[in-house]
Amino acid sequence: MRILIVEDESINANRLKRLLEELEPDCEILGIIDTVHETVKWLNTNEMPDLITMDIRLADGISFSIFEEAKISCPVIFTTAYDEYAVRAFKVNSIDYLMKPIEKNELQQALNKFKSLSKAKNNTDDIAGILKGFMNKPSFRLRFLVTYRDGYKSVDVADIDFVYSEFKTSHLFLKNETIIPIPQTMEELEEELDPDVFFRANRQFFIRAESIKSIANYFNAKLKIQLRADPEREVIISREKAPFFKQWMDR
Repeated sequence: MRILIVEDESINANRLKRLLEELEPDCEILGIIDTVHETVKWLNTNEMPDLITMDIRLADGISFSIFEEAKISCPVIFTTAYDEYAVRAFKVNSIDYLMKPIEKNELQQALNKFKSLSKAKNNTDDIAGILKGFMNKPSFRLRFLVTYRDGYKSVDVADIDFVYSEFKTSHLFLKNETIIPIPQTMEELEEELDPDVFFRANRQFFIRAESIKSIANYFNAKLKIQLRADPEREVIISREKAPFFKQWMDR
């Protein structure tokens, strides 16, 4: 069994590798990859593995975008710390979905399920169905309930210009230039905000196309974004993420 591990946290990747080798002594771990970009590159230049274990969040984005850049014709076991509704969505399909920290018995069950699949072609159809159902699920945020004076008020997502993190706190920067702190982490917001509307430029920023004043080349193939409402705030997009940002903008 030839297995490719896609995981951006070294501790989790090494644990998964150890568990796989314990459960399947004859397996061959083809590699451990930690980014969307490198995974796409590997898949487009190597023979397809028998199985891929794939985390949802990677160093440069969400792993679902890999399926848009490379044809995957083998089963995938998704691994992540994700909301329960997503777990239920995946459990109805033959491709498994494991919550972190991964337990040995759950990984064994997933491997048993993999072995029971008859043909890789059918597996591909299953993956496509899972992705379509998940990506089309209308679960993105429409509004935020925030504290206001002695009570609360509702803020529509449509009124947000961009989102930024500062001193470990996330902030909504509204189109009227009001700034509102919120309790959600940037990682939680990555799952709650519509990726068609908001692009996670880096660990500190979510931006939308309308919030951008200019895009400039930066050193080492990075991009520098200037925001309309706050031009002094620096937003840098990494070299790895730049191609995905350009694709997101060019639609």
